Amino acid sequence: MRDTHYSRKIHEFYRAHWRMPSYAEIMDITGLQSKDSVFKLVTRLERAGILRKDRRGRLLPRSIMGEIKLLGLVEAGFPSPAEEELVDTITLDEYLIQNRDATYLLKVKGDSMKDAGIVEGDMVIAERTASPKVGQIVVAEIDGEWTMKYLRKKGTAYYLEAANDRYPDIHPEGELKIAAVVRGVVRKY
Repeated sequence: MRDTHYSRKIHEFYRAHWRMPSYAEIMDITGLQSKDSVFKLVTRLERAGILRKDRRGRLLPRSIMGEIKLLGLVEAGFPSPAEEELVDTITLDEYLIQNRDATYLLKVKGDSMKDAGIVEGDMVIAERTASPKVGQIVVAEIDGEWTMKYLRKKGTAYYLEAANDRYPDIHPEGELKIAAVVRGVVRKY
């Protein structure tokens, strides 16, 4: 029961800072008296499936929110009678993240991707990849500056295209590096 309280404190820290706390910070937020106690707590939380460690031993949450009921479908066309039926449970992490170690969130600034449904203030889920595909929305460094656009190709040359007619295509003068592919968008209302 006590571990649940500690787990809640660790997840509250994660949501507030967008990173997991260090062992010293876990000591502070839980009131534990030693790093050995924190190590034992982390081990128990790992066994319970609440926390995990990446390849470098850094702490990661297993799930940001826990499971949510998946009740079925909602009609986005013509209205239809609704019936609540529990189909399954799913975590948003399971649904949105394929490779946790290569995935991160970025906050969107600007309106160049509005016609793709990505607007300022949204959070995009980006996954580092070595093999982006033409047509995907990518996070890219082009001539030393960072942006998010569609990856396009004409002949043998790659370029970036906005999802807003007010913005011109961006053709690299020097180098185009694709850092990640956008896998999802999160928006709060």
